[in-house]
Amino acid sequence: MVKVGVLGLQGAVREHVRSIEASGAEAIVVKKTEQLSEIDGLIIPGGESTTMRRLIDKYSFMEPLRAFGASGKPVFGTCAGLILIANDIVGYDEPHLAFMDAKVERNSFGRQVDSFEAELDIAGVAQDFVGVFIRAPHIVEVGEDVEVLCKHNGRIVAARQDQFLGCSFHPELTDDHRITQYFVNMVKESK
Repeated sequence: MVKVGVLGLQGAVREHVRSIEASGAEAIVVKKTEQLSEIDGLIIPGGESTTMRRLIDKYSFMEPLRAFGASGKPVFGTCAGLILIANDIVGYDEPHLAFMDAKVERNSFGRQVDSFEAELDIAGVAQDFVGVFIRAPHIVEVGEDVEVLCKHNGRIVAARQDQFLGCSFHPELTDDHRITQYFVNMVKESK
């Protein structure tokens, strides 16, 4: 059984654990850098990207996370996690982890009160996946090696580049585990 970690510093950790387990993998909440060596793939959850970055810095996770991404093990960034894995952020001079060749814009669908659900057609995953968008970012543009998996109202909301997967929405907030299953399959294939 593959082991999928969820970065447990802030955000929707418990919900991702439930989705990973429903997808037939072992879930590990990663709260210490040493735990990164115990897992086969990592989900960086939604939450608040600025707060998550502060905690990543406070607990010295930046270099171990970069090493994890460079090791070839899959990483899935959801909502704030997408912001953390992108290599360009609108309005910011520097990215965070810079795993994916994508430019993202924070809160591009509006504020908390503008949160919504939308039925999505995600290539290779589902044609009727309900995405939950909460202060969601979107991908403004991608590099040539990035596969766009889904758009909503003309905006890119899911993409993959090699072992990196990113989405604007919160897949863990529904009982539909197909995109988590897709990621678990990426982890299995990488082994």
